[in-house]
Amino acid sequence: MMRLIIFFLIIFLSGTPAFTQSIAQDSAGQIILIQVKGVISPLTANYIKRGLKTARKNKCEALIIEMDTPGGLLDSTKEIVQAFLDSDDMPVVVYVSPQGASAASAGTFIAMAAHIAAMAPATNIGAASPVQMGGGGNVQTDSVMQKKLFNYTQSYIHSIADRRGRNAAWAVTAVKDGSSITADKAVELNVVDFIAKNRKDLLNKLDGRTVEGKILQTQRAHIQELPPNRAEKWLSILIRPEVILILTMLTIYGIIGEVTNPGAIIPGVAGVISLILVLFASAVIPLNTAGFILILLAVGLFVAEAFTPSFGVLIAGGAIAFFLGALMLFQDLPESMSISFAWLIPSTIVMVLFFIWIAFEGIRVQFKTSYTGNQAMIGKVAKVVDEVSPHKGRVFVRGEYWNAISDEKLKKGEECIILEVEDLTLKVAKFLSEDKA
Repeated sequence: MMRLIIFFLIIFLSGTPAFTQSIAQDSAGQIILIQVKGVISPLTANYIKRGLKTARKNKCEALIIEMDTPGGLLDSTKEIVQAFLDSDDMPVVVYVSPQGASAASAGTFIAMAAHIAAMAPATNIGAASPVQMGGGGNVQTDSVMQKKLFNYTQSYIHSIADRRGRNAAWAVTAVKDGSSITADKAVELNVVDFIAKNRKDLLNKLDGRTVEGKILQTQRAHIQELPPNRAEKWLSILIRPEVILILTMLTIYGIIGEVTNPGAIIPGVAGVISLILVLFASAVIPLNTAGFILILLAVGLFVAEAFTPSFGVLIAGGAIAFFLGALMLFQDLPESMSISFAWLIPSTIVMVLFFIWIAFEGIRVQFKTSYTGNQAMIGKVAKVVDEVSPHKGRVFVRGEYWNAISDEKLKKGEECIILEVEDLTLKVAKFLSEDKA
C-alpha cells in the first residue's frame, strides 16, 4: 500500500510545472553570468574570481563574463588573466557586450585570455598600449621605463594569444601601436571566435564547442546572474579618484576641526574615519606618494597663514601645492581612472576658501581685546529685579544678583545692558532692540 502511494505521488509531482522545470534545468545545465562594466580594479578581479568559484561549486557548463571596459590596472589584469589560464576545469567565456561596448586596454588582455571570446555587433577591441604615469625622474629615465613596460606587455599579450591559439601578431600591434578593431575585423583576424547578437545567440553558438576536452551544452542552459555583493559595490565607489579626493579633504577638515575645538568629537571622528578610508584606497590602488606630500605641504602653508600673516602669499603657495598634489595623487593610475579638472579646480577653490576663513578668524582673534573676569560681563543683557536709579537697584544676570545703577530709572522686569563694572556694582542702561547682546 505504501509503495502504491509513493508511486502515485511521484507521478503527480512529475506532472507539476515546478518539478518539470527543475528536471529540465538539471538536464540542460547551468551557466553563471557576471557583468564587468567600467574600470578594471582589484575589486573587479575579486568579483571575477568569485564568479569562477561559484561556477565550479555549482558544476556549471561555463562562466560567461559580459564586459564593457575602457581598461584598468595592469596588476589586476594579470590577476584575472592568471585565473583564466589556470581554469582548466571551468570554461570561461568573455562576451564584449552590449552593442557599442569595448574591450579596450586591459579588456583586450582579458578577452584574449578567455577560452572563448565573443563580441556583440558594433563593439571594438584593442588600444592596449600601457601608459607609464607618475614618476618625477628625468626624461631619459622615464623613456627607459616606458620602453621596458612596452616590451613586457608585448611579450605578455603574445604569450596569452599563443596559449589560446589567437592572432599573436595583431595582439602585439594592439600594445605596440595601440591598434583597435571592430567585431567583424576581430573575427576575421582570429582575435575573437565569433559575433553574437544577444545572450540567446551566444548560447546557441557556444553549444557543441569543445573546451579543454569538455563539450559545451549551452543551447538550453539556464543562465544565473551573479551580481556584485554589497562589499564590492561600496568599495568600488571608495576607490574612485573623486571620492578619494573628497575623503582627503574631509580628513584635513576633521582633524583641524578637532585640534582647534578639542572635545567637539564629531569633526575628529569624521576625520579619522575618512583617513582610514583613504588608507584603504591607497592600499587597493597605487596613489602617488609625492602627491600626498604636496597636499600635506599645502595644509602646512594654509595653517601658517593663520599664525604668520603674509598677505596671502602662503595661501597662494598652498593653493598651488594642493592643486599639483591632487593632480599627482592619481598619476600612477591609467587614464580611465584619472581625475578631471572639473573636480580639481572646485576642490582647490573650496580648500583655499576654508583656510582663508580660518586665517581670517585667527587674525581677528589675535587682535581682539580679551576680557576676563567681571570685564567679560560688559555688553551682556540683565533683568531688573529691584527698580534701578542713579543711586541704587538690583539686576539678575548669569544666575546671580548684582547691585546696579543707571543714569535713568529702570522699572522692575525691564531688560538692561551692562556698560561698566565698578567693584560689585554694575552700571547699566535701558536695553534697546538694536543693542548687541
